[in-house]
Amino acid sequence: MTLLLLEALGAGALLVFIVWWTMFAGRRKGERPGHVDEDDDDGGAR
Repeated sequence: MTLLLLEALGAGALLVFIVWWTMFAGRRKGERPGHVDEDDDDGGAR
């Protein structure tokens, strides 16, 4: 029974890790695309 519980906890932890990893993959500092920091503002030039 303990082994099943450990396996379920491991699978849950892996799921949470994968979701967290994919949520913030490719985002600089975890920010949503389109958000501009005040110190990164270059006057709107793209």
